[in-house]
Amino acid sequence: MMVMEYLDIVDKDDHVIGMASKTDIYKKRLPHRIVHVLIFNKHGKLMMQKRSTECSYKPLHWATSAAGHVRSGEDCEKAALREYEEELGTKSELEFFAKDFYQASDSPDKFLVTFKTVFEGPFKPDPHAVADTGFFSLDEIHRMIGRGEKMHPELMFLLKTHWPKTFK
Repeated sequence: MMVMEYLDIVDKDDHVIGMASKTDIYKKRLPHRIVHVLIFNKHGKLMMQKRSTECSYKPLHWATSAAGHVRSGEDCEKAALREYEEELGTKSELEFFAKDFYQASDSPDKFLVTFKTVFEGPFKPDPHAVADTGFFSLDEIHRMIGRGEKMHPELMFLLKTHWPKTFK
């Protein structure tokens, strides 16, 4: 049985102004929050995951280390740790990285709340969510993009926003 997931609706200042089902959030294009986790190894390489074929949005696209929706009433850091553990089967201490307003033509407006950590693993990825993982330098990621590898739009937004010299 599928449990209905509820998310907070937020205003342009990221204040909660209501709650709706995840289905209604997307159908009515209501602004909400998403968390991202950026896991770096001790060499500064970013761990990315390739989303599984079972993902409803952007399957087989490279994405941040872990990500997901913030449930209604849930703290962003707790949501990030939950997604990290669900997707990668482990967790480590997180540090706040950034909060960005994200707009895209194919998606409701949202705040991306991003955390970072340095962790080498091991990882136990959930095969229903994650097809592959790897650590990549920013230059390697830039080359992957140049080769036409599929990248999740929120990953691209974060790369362009926070590493503009590498990703224009």
